[in-house]
Amino acid sequence: MISAAFTVNCSILLTDLPLLERPQAARDAGFDAVEFWWPFATATPSDSQVDEFTRAIGDAGVQLTGLNFAAGDMPAGERGILSAPRRTSEFRDSVDIAVGIAKALDTKAFNALYGNRIDGVSPDEQDSVAAENLGFAATAAKAIGAVVLVEPVSGAPAYPLKSAADAIGVIDRVHSDHGVDNLRLLADLYHLHVNGDDVAAAIDAHAERIGHVQIADAPGRGEPGTGILTLSGYLAQLHNRGYRGFVGLEYKPTRPDTFDWLARANRPSAGVLNR
Repeated sequence: MISAAFTVNCSILLTDLPLLERPQAARDAGFDAVEFWWPFATATPSDSQVDEFTRAIGDAGVQLTGLNFAAGDMPAGERGILSAPRRTSEFRDSVDIAVGIAKALDTKAFNALYGNRIDGVSPDEQDSVAAENLGFAATAAKAIGAVVLVEPVSGAPAYPLKSAADAIGVIDRVHSDHGVDNLRLLADLYHLHVNGDDVAAAIDAHAERIGHVQIADAPGRGEPGTGILTLSGYLAQLHNRGYRGFVGLEYKPTRPDTFDWLARANRPSAGVLNR
């Protein structure tokens, strides 16, 4: 049994509700922290759209713990735009907007999805563009005391970062090329497991460089307890290695009461995961 500070990913959970109603729904379910993928249809939403999003978080009285930069058309299979040479301006515009939101809401972590490999563009060119854009994003985030997260992802064959070591390699390159020191690993335990990474070994090797953790069970990416992962064991390992950050609930609901695995009394700030 391990205590953890859970944050609800409102881009994959509570999707039966309009996006702007989800922070309040998370609060009503007993949680006091939320995170989002990029919550807009474009990389450059209007000022009114940004204000509406910010207001929805504030009115619900929850903490926005993390926010993705623009990642392209996710439903169509895109998984980030920062390594796409022709989309640098689009990505950087979203960084500026995300940092503005974070200033208003005291958010301290941004997820920068790397992007799929692109036909006709060499991997070397994409990796060079990605390093430059991550350097830009990290510099902008550092100005408000925030970190930028680099995430291995499963289920996207063209996405090049599969393991924790892959992400750490990118982080090391950006540090070497651009001198930034606020890039961190996003350890999504579901993605790492599905990709065949040794989750326990990855935690041991990179615990000091993990900036955020997300969980779902496997197979299926459902609630804790629906699969075979001993998530409490991994969270205990992380705790023992010094991780004190939030744990994002980034799973696909499989039943009407998707939070019934976690006692309501344990949802605010520090919940308890038994499995």
